[in-house]
Amino acid sequence: MIRLPFDLDDPVLALAAWSRLAEPGDQDAVRLVRGVGPVEALRWLVTQRKPDSAQSGGGLERAMKRWSGRLEGLDPRRELKVLHRLGGRFITPDCPAWPAGFEDLGLAAPLSLWVLGGAEAPLEQLWGRSVAVVGARACTHYGETVTFSLVSGLVAAGTTVVSGGAFGIDAAAHRAALAAGGRTVAVMAGGVDRLYPAAHEDLLKEVAASGAVISEVPPGSAPRRERFLERNRLMAAMTAATLVVEAGWRSGAHRTASTAAELLRPVGAVPGPVTSAASAGCHRLIREGIATLVGDAAQLIELSAAISQAPEPMTACPSGPLDGLSLPERRVFDALPLRGAASVSQLVKSSGLDVSQVLAALSRLERSTRAANTGGLWRRHQPQAKLAHR
Repeated sequence: MIRLPFDLDDPVLALAAWSRLAEPGDQDAVRLVRGVGPVEALRWLVTQRKPDSAQSGGGLERAMKRWSGRLEGLDPRRELKVLHRLGGRFITPDCPAWPAGFEDLGLAAPLSLWVLGGAEAPLEQLWGRSVAVVGARACTHYGETVTFSLVSGLVAAGTTVVSGGAFGIDAAAHRAALAAGGRTVAVMAGGVDRLYPAAHEDLLKEVAASGAVISEVPPGSAPRRERFLERNRLMAAMTAATLVVEAGWRSGAHRTASTAAELLRPVGAVPGPVTSAASAGCHRLIREGIATLVGDAAQLIELSAAISQAPEPMTACPSGPLDGLSLPERRVFDALPLRGAASVSQLVKSSGLDVSQVLAALSRLERSTRAANTGGLWRRHQPQAKLAHR
């Protein structure tokens, strides 16, 4: 049995320890911790004795070999001390500030978050009304200009801008949000004590002062390539929509957008010159039906309508079921079956819209209680109470 220098019965310390033991996106770790709890899971690893309630199988034993290599010198109190010295917070899934959208990631969800900032507004307000804005590191002047225009529109609508702090479109999105007096969140691939890239240290400190800088890996962690790929899923899940301004044919931004679409989040992409390699990924997203074309702030706000203000309560003499809906929303509502339920692909065929348009419309219809989602299938909402007639 390996002896560790901290209280193994402390669930917070146990979760902090698991953020060091397991890499982001480690589904074996999430399955084990959710199944038996972080304390029992850690005790199993330390004693090399599988808990009775854990599922058997070679996968767990192979995962144990991965995690065991990081037990030596493990002491999450050290990382928590660094975080507290920086004025940060360690949050777990049972905290009110936990991003609700992470639930949609299933076993790919993070086990905890290391957070800097959130002083000016509760964290749940930051990402409760947010849009991810991502794009190429080697962006063009056109991309920067469009980013500033679109982000200014988001800020004016009271929306938090989430991005990755990288060069190019990420940095432009953060700067635009700050310049407009809005809030922005940066999702790091390394520890929050190692703001990366180093050239953006001042920018990221400004981001933390008005919004937040977050990571699922503990202080001291290096921003390795695979961690950049994994952090993209966090941006897609924690926000209500994703916008890609510029992106190459294969890029992290394309992956973020694809993940967002898989999570039934609306995706937008800004078109560019057909000769521009910087816009090839955006054109690909639009052509494949993953993203909706976005050309101005009004279209972006329409795309992210799911995070707009909640609909006013229905009065005794309600308006018609289609009142207040955009044309795409009307077409999707008409396509919803009166009986039974339909998949997104069926609604795409019935409505004649692309996937991103259908997902955006469904989000708005669900928020306005016109549509209901059960197990990934959509139907018209059937009100329980009878409405008064004139």
